[in-house]
Amino acid sequence: MPLNDKQKEVPLYIKINEVDNVAIVVNSGGLPEGTVFACGLELREHVPQGHKVALVDLAQEDEIIRYGEVIGYAVRPINKGSWIDESLVRMPTPPKLDQLSIANKVPKPLPSLEGYTFEGFRNADGSAATKNILGISTSVQCVAGVLDYAVKRIKAEILPQYPNVGDVVALNHNYGCGVAINAPEAVVPIRTLQNIATHPNFGGEIMIVGLGCEKLPPEKLIPTGEAGAIVVLQEQRGFGKMVEKIMSEATEQLKRLNSRQRVTCPISDLVVGMQCGGSDAFSGVTANPAVGYAADLLVRAGATVLFSEVTEVRDGIHLLTPRTVNEEVGRKLIQEMKWYDHYLDLGEVDRSANTTPGNKRGGLANIVEKALGSIAKSGSSAIVGVLSPGEKAKQKGLLYAATPASDFVCGTLQLASGIHVQVFTTGRGTPYGLAMVPVVKVGTRNVLAEQWHDLIDVNAGQIATGEATIEEVGWEIFRLIIEVASGRRKTWAEQWGLQNALCLFNPAPVT
Repeated sequence: MPLNDKQKEVPLYIKINEVDNVAIVVNSGGLPEGTVFACGLELREHVPQGHKVALVDLAQEDEIIRYGEVIGYAVRPINKGSWIDESLVRMPTPPKLDQLSIANKVPKPLPSLEGYTFEGFRNADGSAATKNILGISTSVQCVAGVLDYAVKRIKAEILPQYPNVGDVVALNHNYGCGVAINAPEAVVPIRTLQNIATHPNFGGEIMIVGLGCEKLPPEKLIPTGEAGAIVVLQEQRGFGKMVEKIMSEATEQLKRLNSRQRVTCPISDLVVGMQCGGSDAFSGVTANPAVGYAADLLVRAGATVLFSEVTEVRDGIHLLTPRTVNEEVGRKLIQEMKWYDHYLDLGEVDRSANTTPGNKRGGLANIVEKALGSIAKSGSSAIVGVLSPGEKAKQKGLLYAATPASDFVCGTLQLASGIHVQVFTTGRGTPYGLAMVPVVKVGTRNVLAEQWHDLIDVNAGQIATGEATIEEVGWEIFRLIIEVASGRRKTWAEQWGLQNALCLFNPAPVT
């Protein structure tokens, strides 16, 4: 039952694990000094919403425990009932990658879910799609202005003639020239662009716009043996002819795409990406566990689920490697962590660079606490595979897709891995969206869902106040994914046309 106004005024905190010696304040606006909880705990000072309160007296260097894990050490004595902000927490060292248990606690498969379907578009290669759109890729950033101009005209003059096609998307990026194209790590951006160009939501239609002198040849974005249209701007006579050529090729592809109709597809055809951004202390309590429950439902129904963000997994890696289905998958997961540790070392930073000012205002003391909440998105299924950045998903079940934690870079890499829908949790709030796939936004707090009533699709904040359970919200997310994948519901980001740009991950040198 929903809480009434009087009940909402009752001071509440959430303690996650029985061994935790801290809890987070639930009440909107926080609670003032002198507040007494039902258990008798009295606050010694004002504690903001989502921030930690000491449940016991802590001596200097005592462990601070949340999620049943050490998130840091007290930098000075902290009295019971005191606010523990990030300045009072010394971050621990990360788990040692060569001492991790692997595949020794593999979860047993959950009961299968039968009979769930969605209405999607069937592709010639057997894959399914959640949208029917024309994607026009670029081999170099130089052509972006011309392509944007052409796409604007295509949408105004041509697209209305093909009502079964939902959109035309220009896939601009900052790669293609001025880069060390043969450097070993150049495989990451190139693989990403190749896989985005052939995303299932484009219905097998491949179109590339290039300049003509770039290091990344346009034809390299088309898989061997497949047909695709290539427009090279340096071969055209003036700007007008460039635009005409793009529009002409687009028209032919729109004709073919327009013949596609939605058909019933099994949920096992879906690839769903899980991501978080603007996280707060509620992320690991409400939204991420609910998304994790939905992830389990998807896996039970035979779908593919990706979770990502290396720095937001690194400090919880010791909880994940035991869940890998075998030694090979566990070693691949560790390999991706090691690669990223080295990448950060080259930049002379460590994983602590991840945590944002907004994360801290939302109650997260450090990346350790953030990571422990982030991995809740993975649910409880066995991890059956690991993808390198931008690699395409080719198996069913729960996969770890290694990406940076940056919302935009992670989103781009998950698109390359083939997601049809993305579920995005947020505590601080972000209007993030993607042009290629729908993004379901899940808020962590009631106050955010109320403030951003026309941006947040699912309110998981009800879990914190006892108005809903993790399971109930998880089922809500699962059912919404089906509705959105079927085109029966639009997410708020889709309704407003909110689309973030592609942001490639390029660890190779720029020349």
